[in-house]
Amino acid sequence: MSEKVKEVVIEEVDRVKELSREAAQSGAYLYPIKGIAYFWVHRSLWQPLISRLLPLFTLSIVVVLAMFTLTYVPQAAVLAIFNGPLAILTTFVLVMSESSAIITILSKTFLLEEALVDTFDGTLVSRNMTDLVGEGRQVKQGSDAGAKLGKLAKKPFQRFTPQALIRYFMYLPLNLIPVVGTVIFLVMQGRTTGPNAHNRYFQLKPYTAYGMVVLGLELIPGIGILFSFTNTVGAALWAADLEKQGPQTTAPKLREEAARVE
Repeated sequence: MSEKVKEVVIEEVDRVKELSREAAQSGAYLYPIKGIAYFWVHRSLWQPLISRLLPLFTLSIVVVLAMFTLTYVPQAAVLAIFNGPLAILTTFVLVMSESSAIITILSKTFLLEEALVDTFDGTLVSRNMTDLVGEGRQVKQGSDAGAKLGKLAKKPFQRFTPQALIRYFMYLPLNLIPVVGTVIFLVMQGRTTGPNAHNRYFQLKPYTAYGMVVLGLELIPGIGILFSFTNTVGAALWAADLEKQGPQTTAPKLREEAARVE
């Protein structure tokens, strides 16, 4: 049994090394940063976020208060066994990470799906990809990218699956290991978070680097949701660049490939 566990651990370590090497070589990690800059400059892309600020704020307050009320003391008691006095701090970090994850999942599932699609499509329109956007929704005449977006003709793909949620919370405690644990968490989750960003684009590339940066930004308590929008802009910028490279870069079986990644 111990040999089998050792074999699995070695395989996971080798896989993390390989994913990290691919991530460093791909250059995709730059797109979330580009998304922040592009979102800041193009204020026409702000409207989907602004329209959701009040419900997002309310959801965040409710989740954080509930998590600290219901889970802080029990988790602190368990962590005190391993961390001693530091359990006060590590439990705070853990509860905030859990709260941030829950807020992100609930908001993307129930509050932000259409807003993020509008942000993605608006970014493509601003990059003169009107024909591409027109394949999935009406495109009108308007003064800016946001005003040109009409009714959706194609619904976006499902963002979260039960398997993805289980895997996310299974790996979440890795963040308690300083530096190394967080890096492993970002690598393991980044390879599945990345493909989700292009559910509005029929393409699958080496996503681990992109997904690591996306996940790292979205895990920041308090402002992670803001980065959901800038990351969506980054994904759209990447999609626009891929589209300009020509049809030879396009993979028509995104769902099958994304299912394989998960």
